[in-house]
Amino acid sequence: MIKVEQLSKTYDTGIVRVEALIKVDLEVTKGEFMAIMGPSGSGKSTLMNILGCLDRSTSGDYYLEGIPISTLDENELAKIRNQKIGFVFQTFNLLPRVDALRNVEVPMFYSGVHPGERRKRAWEALEKVGLAAHARHRPNELSGGQRQRVAIARALVNDPSILLADEPTGNLDTRSGLEILSIIQDLNRQGATIVLVTHELEISRHAQRVVHFRDGRLVKSEMIDTPMQAAETLKAMKQQMEDTQ
Repeated sequence: MIKVEQLSKTYDTGIVRVEALIKVDLEVTKGEFMAIMGPSGSGKSTLMNILGCLDRSTSGDYYLEGIPISTLDENELAKIRNQKIGFVFQTFNLLPRVDALRNVEVPMFYSGVHPGERRKRAWEALEKVGLAAHARHRPNELSGGQRQRVAIARALVNDPSILLADEPTGNLDTRSGLEILSIIQDLNRQGATIVLVTHELEISRHAQRVVHFRDGRLVKSEMIDTPMQAAETLKAMKQQMEDTQ
């Protein structure tokens, strides 16, 4: 699904030269759920931006489903972003003046989907994340967890090859964060390929594999024998709350 070879990214302002990524080799297989960890400034967000075709590497190669991304022009990159990559951000990035349904429709405006088909697919995406009942609510009428569900539905609506999630639980309370992780795990079980950035070790343990970055280098890759199940953790939390009442 994803392959990067000797990927490097350098920012040079003329005064300061920062090596954000240094000769990174990494593969992500189809259907995998991988978490990226590392301290601030380790290069994980830079890598995510390159994988999402939001930025270019200084050197090295990046292939998405065999497509040599490094060779594409800006129009071709925009097409890849719209059709093959779904983004979920920490800050949701929803349009405040339109309802959840219209927010989910946004990526389809740029891919030329017929209005009737847009509406149908947006409803289906909201149903998939359990938010169809709130389709007519604007973002300010939704909780943080509900807004993130809308963001996930929007990311899925064009049936992307890969879902990139950058700190998707960072602005949420524990319970809402676990609900979002449960949705992400369900999507992965249905075949979605997921790359998630987090700084929380407990969050990373819900993935199948964790890669660690430090000072722009990939320093460790570990398989998780038994990924934590968010749904089971939520169930245990609810039971504990009932027991204390």
